[in-house]
Amino acid sequence: MRLYPQVLLNVKTRKGFDFAADAEVGAALEATRGRLGGRGRVLLRASGTEPVIRVMVEGEGQAFISELAESLAYTIRQQAHA
Repeated sequence: MRLYPQVLLNVKTRKGFDFAADAEVGAALEATRGRLGGRGRVLLRASGTEPVIRVMVEGEGQAFISELAESLAYTIRQQAHA
């Protein structure tokens, strides 16, 4: 098994924000997966105890996956506070 660098970000959202139903977040998630090209993975998960979405990106190159995670977190932040 090959290990890849990982970035984990916590994105504060408004209470009750349903990231899975948001079209913009869905499009950003698919774009992120596309940019990884099968050489990594992306996981979005809502915290069970606070209004936070956890963004995890694994892939080749720390700078590259950091950029992807930050971009995805930005979209979530924008949609959650719109």
